[in-house]
Amino acid sequence: MKYKNRAAALAVVIAITPHLSLAADAAADAPAAAPATALPGVSDLLNAWGVTVSGEFAASYYHSNGYPGWDASPVGSQGVHGFDSNHDSFSLDEAGLQIGYQPKQGIGGFVDVIAGEDAKGLHYWEDGNADAVDVRQAYLQYATGPFTIIAGKYVTAAGAEVINPALNTNFSRSLLFWNLEPLTHTGARVTWAVSDTINVFAGVNNGWNYTSNVGSGSKTGEFGATWAPNKTFSLAATSYFGKDDVLYNGQELSLVDFVGTYNVTSSLTLMLNADFKQTSGNGLSGTDATTHTNGFAGYVNYSINDNWRVSVRGEYLDYVGTGHLSEGTLTVAYSPAKNFEVRAELRYDKASSGLGNDFFLRTLDGSETGGPTYANSNTEFALQGVYHFSLPPAAN
Repeated sequence: MKYKNRAAALAVVIAITPHLSLAADAAADAPAAAPATALPGVSDLLNAWGVTVSGEFAASYYHSNGYPGWDASPVGSQGVHGFDSNHDSFSLDEAGLQIGYQPKQGIGGFVDVIAGEDAKGLHYWEDGNADAVDVRQAYLQYATGPFTIIAGKYVTAAGAEVINPALNTNFSRSLLFWNLEPLTHTGARVTWAVSDTINVFAGVNNGWNYTSNVGSGSKTGEFGATWAPNKTFSLAATSYFGKDDVLYNGQELSLVDFVGTYNVTSSLTLMLNADFKQTSGNGLSGTDATTHTNGFAGYVNYSINDNWRVSVRGEYLDYVGTGHLSEGTLTVAYSPAKNFEVRAELRYDKASSGLGNDFFLRTLDGSETGGPTYANSNTEFALQGVYHFSLPPAAN
């Protein structure tokens, strides 16, 4: 009986072996199961759509022995400093968000909204109201071949510094930035990429800084060019001219601006910004006057290593026939993490005797002194934290 059982078992094994072999071959020939597909990230979606999203956040503590952002002279309605005007104060300098769809060919657009103290200063120049939220830029774009046209509101092409604090090397803005150069324009601008190294542009705007024109509806023309023959050197030239019905009471206003950049090494960059500004004509006030203001700003930016850098700025601003201003700024910055930087800045401003010893407002409260006090110099210190991001991430 035992042997009969063994024979029966062997017969069963022999019978099923071909089927097992066929099943194994079929399993080997079957396609492998597809791996689980990961959901696309935000950067992947934005990249696929051709949309860019970026933003910045800057906050600071600022202390000054005076109020350089307040007008203590006939030079400007907001004094000679832009944005850094609060005395002994913590400040939300700027929170900004930019969204763009800007294809190399076809129709696109760009929107840039900011909030904070920078928005207040910018909005004040636009309509006299210091609102805490401002649309810094909003324009349509059309690109075809080497030409790009934008129409709407956009930042100026003049100057070495910009409104966005994340794109500057210092906490405070230069004298040239606030006193000689426009901030934004509303109009239309066309840029022609002549070659890989040369761009030229021209535009027509309502004027300097305001979105809608008043008075006679005069326009301001802009012309400029940039030349970057290599990664070491670049030069930009920009000019604005036209009658300004708001800021200068209908006088003719012109500006010629130059910015040169020289990358001495991968760690050391030198920059020079030169401005030549003129106002002339009777204007709406009926007073025939011509004034010239020239300014020069030099920058030395040095990266010590991946975490530390130093920026030095020196300026000379000449109110021709009246007097001059000068200033020196030292900024030391530390970056503990990618896209985040902490800046410490010390700045000193000095007015010449031609501008008077009462150029800078020193104290507002006159209860102890019998009235506001003034001085011919100003010293300030600031600490600022700046964070910025971009989606998709910017290429290294």
